[in-house]
Order: sequence, then C-alpha cells, then structure tokens
Amino acid sequence: MGASDTIRILDGNTFVVSQDTGDIESTPSEPTGLFSIDTRFLSHWVLTVNGERLNALSYDDLQYYEARFFLVPGMATHYIDAKLSVIRERAVGGSFRETLTILNHDEKAVDLEIRMDAGSDFADLFQVKDEIVNKKGEIYTEVEPDRLRLGYRRGNFRRETVISSAGPARYDKNGFTYTVHLEPNGQWDTEIDVQTHAVGPGGRDLRMGLRAHGTERLALQHDLEEWIARAPKVNTEHEQLASTYKRSLIDLAALRFSPLSLGGQALPAAGLPWFMTMFGRDSILTCLQVLPFVPDLSKTTLRILAALQGTRFDDFRDEDPGRILHEMRYGETAAFEEQPHSPYYGSVDATPLFVVLLDEYEKWSGDVALVKELERECRAALRWIDDYADLAGNGYIWYERRNSDTGLENQCWKDSWDSISYRDGTLPPFPRATCEVQGYAYDAKVRAARLAREFWGDPGYADQLEREAAQLKERFNRDFWVEDGEYYALALDPDGRQCGTLSSNIGHLLWSGIVDDDRAERIADHLVGPRLFSGWGVRTLAEGEVRYNPIGYHNGTIWPFDNSFIAWGLRRYGFAEHAATIANGILDAATFFQGRLPEAFGGYRRELTKFPVEYPTACSPQAWSTGTPLLLLRTMLGLEPHEGHLAVDPMLPMGMGRIEVLDIPGRWGRVDAFARGRLDLQNLGD
Repeated sequence: MGASDTIRILDGNTFVVSQDTGDIESTPSEPTGLFSIDTRFLSHWVLTVNGERLNALSYDDLQYYEARFFLVPGMATHYIDAKLSVIRERAVGGSFRETLTILNHDEKAVDLEIRMDAGSDFADLFQVKDEIVNKKGEIYTEVEPDRLRLGYRRGNFRRETVISSAGPARYDKNGFTYTVHLEPNGQWDTEIDVQTHAVGPGGRDLRMGLRAHGTERLALQHDLEEWIARAPKVNTEHEQLASTYKRSLIDLAALRFSPLSLGGQALPAAGLPWFMTMFGRDSILTCLQVLPFVPDLSKTTLRILAALQGTRFDDFRDEDPGRILHEMRYGETAAFEEQPHSPYYGSVDATPLFVVLLDEYEKWSGDVALVKELERECRAALRWIDDYADLAGNGYIWYERRNSDTGLENQCWKDSWDSISYRDGTLPPFPRATCEVQGYAYDAKVRAARLAREFWGDPGYADQLEREAAQLKERFNRDFWVEDGEYYALALDPDGRQCGTLSSNIGHLLWSGIVDDDRAERIADHLVGPRLFSGWGVRTLAEGEVRYNPIGYHNGTIWPFDNSFIAWGLRRYGFAEHAATIANGILDAATFFQGRLPEAFGGYRRELTKFPVEYPTACSPQAWSTGTPLLLLRTMLGLEPHEGHLAVDPMLPMGMGRIEVLDIPGRWGRVDAFARGRLDLQNLGD
C-alpha cells in the first residue's frame, strides 16, 4: 500500500491516527493522536535520526490493530541512495507498542542519535472535534530513570501516559533519545511501550476492566482468527462480495467496544474517529444487521443498554424513566458535566428499537431466558413511548431537547441541525415527529405483543399492544400521507402540518411494517425512482427538494446503512427486485472503497461520476456501514427465521453469480443457504 494520508489502527477502546510516516503531530485540521476512552493520550510523537525527519516509502495495514511503516531519512530525491532504512511497527490494544528497526546499508559504520519527541495535551475528544483545547487542570511531566510520565489532573480526574523502552534510552521532559553505533549492514531495534491510565475517584484505574487480551499482539491475532472462524463462511463467484464480507467481519471485530465497569463485555462502537463509544441507536441497528452472522453482539448490547436504561427525569441529560441512552462518554467534559454524555439520552428511536432487537434476537436464537430477564426493561421502554415521548398528546413519538446548550436539536437518526424541513426549505418548530420513528414504535408494539403472549404470560397486555399498534398504523397512514406526491411526509410539526419533503425515511416505514399494503408499491417505486435512487443507492433527500445537496450530510448523501434497511423493508413487502437493485448499487460502491463502506458518500447520479464520490469527513470504519453488506446478504438470500427454522428465499441481481453461506447460526443449530443470480435489473429505476 502506498504512502498517502492519515493512517488509522484501532482495537475497540484504543485507536491511533497518524501521518503516513507514523508520526503524530496534531493540528486542528489534522487531529492525529493516540486516543482511548475519549481522551488523547499522545498529541506529539515524532521520530528523527540525527536530527532529520523521515519520509515514507510505504506502509502496510497489517491488521486493524497493527501497521508497519517503511521510512528513509532525507527528501524524495535522496531515496534511491538512502543508506539507512527505518521500520516502525506498531500495535494497539490495552496499550500502544511500537518497535523501531534501523538497518545500515552503508559500507562503513555509522553513529546515530535516534530521537522520539513525545507530548500530550490530554484533550477531550469533544475538544479535539470542536478544535478548542481549553484545559482547566494541570498538565505535568515526570522524568524517571527508566520512563517518562506525562499526566493531567483536575480534581479526582487524572489521565497519564507512561512511556518506557526495552533498550537503554535517555529521558527528558520532551521525549527520549538513543545513541546507537551501527556496523556496515548492521541492524538495531528496540520496543517502546506506551501505557495509558485513567484514574477515577479513590485512585482506581478505570481501564482495569477492559479485555485482558488487548495487551498482546499474538492474543489479538488469535482472537481475530476465532472471531472469523465462528462466523458463517461466504463462498461466491462474485470476488468483490467475498472480500467485502471479510472486510466487514474484520472491521466489526475492530469496533468491539468494552464499556468501563461492565465486566469486559463488548458491543459495537459507532465509528472511527469521533464515535468510538457506545451509541444506543447505532449499536442496536448494527446488531440487527449482523444478527445472522455474529449473534453474540446482540445479547451483550441488549444487556448493557438495559443496565443503563433511564430511571429518572433529568433535563440536562434528556433522561426519562424507560428511555434507552443515546451516547456514553468517559472524557473530562462529561466527567465535569460540561457535556451531558454520562450518559446522554437524547434520541427517540433507540427506545423502540431496543424492543425490536430483543424480539428479533429471540426469533433467531431461541434465547427465552434473555426475554424473561429483560421483561421489566422492555415494559419500561413501551411505557416511555406512551407516557413520556408523546409530547403533543396525539399518540406519536415527538422530540424536543430540554437542554438547549448541549443537547441535540434533532433526535432522530438524521440528527444534523437542518435535516428536517418543509418543502420550501424552512425548518419547522419543535417538537417534531419524524415518520420513521412512528414505524419503529408500531413495530415495537407488534413484537412486544408476541413476547407478552408467548413468554411473559400476559395475553391481556398482548391484546392491548396489538390494539394500540393498529390504531397507530391507522392514524399514521392518515396524517403522514402526502396526497399530491403519494409518499409519506418526513415529519409533522407541532400543529400537525406535514414536512412534505421526499426522503429515504419512507424506506424505514416498509421495514417496520406500518405502511398500508395498497400504498406499498408507490413507496417502492419512489425508492428506486430517479429522484431518490442515484444508481449507487438511495439518497437521504430526493433530488429536486429545496435543501437537496449531493454532499449534504443528511440532505442528499447516500448512507449505506440506510440503504440496507430500505432493502430489507422492500423485501418484507414483496419487492424483491427493488431490494436487489439497491443491494447491487451499494455493493458496487463498496468495491471503490476496498470493501469498507464509509458512513456516507455523495448522492451524485451514477452516470455523472462513474464512481461514488467520497464525503470528506465520513467515519470509516463505521459500525452500521460495516454491517450493511451483511444485512444485504440476508436480504438477497431472503433469510428469515420461521417457526423455529431458517427460511431461504433468494433473489439475487444478474451477474452476482452463485452465493453460498455456510454454517448460519441460530436456534436450528447451523444451516447453509445457497442462491444464484437470475434477475435482470436493466429497466428497474427508469
């Protein structure tokens, strides 16, 4: 792989963003560093040889947790005659380790001064993202004979970076130095260990509960091999699909996040670099995507979110009893309540989706014990929908932040400030009720009725939930239907007026089942029509809307995760060809990203660009983008649990060739699924 831009390696709770030389030299426009638990533990990490900076020949992205950099001193014109080679090999896990190797290619011996400048601003991740690092505590440096200790303290909040070396080094407050004599064709190497510590009240290191295997590279490799071995095998004539599937499995392993103090259990973190923590919505939707392939993530996610479910009214955190968290942070700004993320509850979709995931997980796993274990939390989530989310008193889920300083304005998945608008482009007042959330609430009640009837021994409650779901579906199809466009409005304002823009949200309505059958075909046609479907995927906002922008974050870009649920919804209503059209576009786009779909990419028409246009600040890897190929595989093969067995009803795009998915886990044990592409997509979407 050639040297280029920033390089990222990660392992769940820890990640490094560096330049292509391996150096960390953070600037506001290029926020590199060693990050863990929402703190930057290294902001400066620069290697020199005899006072000279190094230049990159290439780097190897060995695994998600390790990389190797091949460097030489001097400018590009000197590369051909370089007398020294420098190799930096690093790995992250519970710590950060770097091996330095220097090779002397000269005919004579050389004396070298090898220097690593090191420093940390201990910036909170929110400060890094906002480009404002304003520390209110004390940054300190302690030089010891065998190590360098960088630290930050503010009351009981303390973070430390401890640097040591296997080889003899001279430490000072700005780094450490080696003096090396190398004979002709000689080699020198050493290993540098960087330990990060997060000290809380009582002096306890909060990181002690993290995965034990995270400190050893061999253990990480073994863990990855086991992770891949447990997942179903995908054999296909479509080579790009096979490589995309493997890339997704590896990235899912990388994004496993172990919340502090919760016993080392792992759930999917949202994405690198800004969202390496738990998000209720993101973790739930990712688990739904990957359930047929890595079901264990769902069980852990449900338990962790249940443990942190809201129990009180807290305006600062937008917390209510029964509400599922939106985001959890461990940095300084959360600890001192300068941000509400400890945890923050400002999303309206995570709570009904929690119920949806519990039911879907049971259908696949047969894990009745977990359904009974989480009955109280599930009932509390359903009460939240009825008692606390209905801000307008008309039976819908609404949102309006109660913390006007730091709370989210839009608390649906399209959470940017301008994502919800009227047709004329103006923004509606609050509270707002977006359409897809009503679909989630409908689905949650239908699914919870099954759980109540079959597992909780409460048929009366089941009947009540089914009546409420039917009533919700009836009024939703009345109030949200846009007559002159024949689709559902993006949202309602407090007066019940429609935000009648055409958006991708209508695809989520199919997935939830809230769409009346006689309207489903019109919705399906919109989704593969030219205004929404670009050829690569469904745009978040339709071309021609006032706020449409092909690189607008939620106003015209294509989000792979969004498309995966749209395809699943189309399949639910019997539109298998439409679903295959979308799957084909997204999987084609994946080939241009080396199998790693980003958070979002441009919504330009396919015939205009010939390749998907990158969105400049997209997270990559991102959990629900990583889960997208897996849900598309499920959708194309028509994999659905049915009466204790796995039903298979494939519909593949033409040219996809034969696909076989072996050892699909579930309550049936492990079974295989096979399919061959036969579908002609040429005229769909015209």
